Amino acid sequence: MSSASPLFLLPLFLSSFLAISYQSSPPHAKQQPQDSTTMLPSELETLFTIMGTMSDNKPWRISHPNPCNSGSSWPGIECKFGKDNHFHVTRLDFGTPPNPTCKPTSTFPSEVFTLPYLQSVFFYNCFTHSPTSLSMPASPVSPVEQLSLRANPALTGPIPAQLSSLKSLQVLTLSQNRLSGQIPPGVFGLIKLVHLDLSYNTLSGAIPSQVGNVKNLLGLDLSYNSLSGVIPNSIGQLGLLQKLDLSSNLLVGGIPNSIEKLNSLNFIALSNNRLKGSFPEGLTKLVNLQYFIMDDNPMFMPLPSDFGTLVKLQELRLANSGYSGSIPSSISQLLNLTTLSLENNRLTGKIPAEFSSLSHIYHLNLSRNFLEGVVPFSASFLRRLGRNLDLSGNPGLCLDPKEAHGLGTEINACGDHKSYSFAQPTKRSQAPCMLSSLSAYVARETSRRFMLVCA
Repeated sequence: MSSASPLFLLPLFLSSFLAISYQSSPPHAKQQPQDSTTMLPSELETLFTIMGTMSDNKPWRISHPNPCNSGSSWPGIECKFGKDNHFHVTRLDFGTPPNPTCKPTSTFPSEVFTLPYLQSVFFYNCFTHSPTSLSMPASPVSPVEQLSLRANPALTGPIPAQLSSLKSLQVLTLSQNRLSGQIPPGVFGLIKLVHLDLSYNTLSGAIPSQVGNVKNLLGLDLSYNSLSGVIPNSIGQLGLLQKLDLSSNLLVGGIPNSIEKLNSLNFIALSNNRLKGSFPEGLTKLVNLQYFIMDDNPMFMPLPSDFGTLVKLQELRLANSGYSGSIPSSISQLLNLTTLSLENNRLTGKIPAEFSSLSHIYHLNLSRNFLEGVVPFSASFLRRLGRNLDLSGNPGLCLDPKEAHGLGTEINACGDHKSYSFAQPTKRSQAPCMLSSLSAYVARETSRRFMLVCA
């Protein structure tokens, strides 16, 4: 995945959806009389067991004997008063102060899935030293809606097939761990999922064709794994999908034609794979697309002019992919474009003069190609981009002497032997985190219930 710009994060629609659907439970049941704030003994014992497995920074049984009781409540825990006149734990949050931090020897507590009212689980940077796995009981009873296990370098092994029994799950984040093996097809039977992030692991094998079953999915991030095979055609069944990140895998073949059905898509990242072949004709139907990031693939074909029809595009990255021929002037129709990265290809001919009309462009990298002729940019355009413009490595390019004067560049002035180059290549784009990418925007908007965080 191209790492880079502040960007894409799912629109306000998702945050509103989550906020409405999952309004926080009343903290620690304020309405209840103090003498009724008790938990069932079995649930209380399970909670003490989980805490003993995860954290040893306090004698929790002694200092907080009634975890849901006002005055004895634990940070990182939310409770809800039930119809049975008992408190029940609905949320556990470990690893991020002021919530309980995790001890170096902590291991994953499978007991969390036996808490009968638990809705949200967050374990961040908890499993760091002692190897542990994502273990589950044969018949979990927790109605978990969000499971987020992130940045746990000692969390290894496969994703358990039993995960598919968490039928209430809507947000599943297992990012930045060391999970391995194949993605269980049953994960895509969790039809309530709106966000799935399995990025930054060592998952292998093909993307299951069942991926198309999760019709409510808004964000799918499988980046930075070792997934192989082709992008399944069933991906086109995800009609609500807004973010798709499959970058930094071992995927082959081309972009499936079914992608044209993803008319809600506004972010796609396919960088650093082994994709090749022509772009699907239906690419022009992705009218809401804002970010197309597909660096580092062996495409070896002329740049298509179709990108000029995607008028909402803000970022287009096609570097290091063997594109040849001239740069289509139709790209100049992308008046919202802020980043264009075409470096290290085999592009020839002149820079389209129409590029000077790209008033929102902030990063432009055309370096290491075979471009020639006069650079068609005014001195004010060159000054505005400054070090965010890279035209180096194109020996045939030259600057109009009037525009070059006083700029301190290193591109040849036409008819001169003085050498100039725009100093530094564009930084790679930060693909939004899922929901990168999803995540930061949604985190701000729904922090109490769905703290989706960038990988």
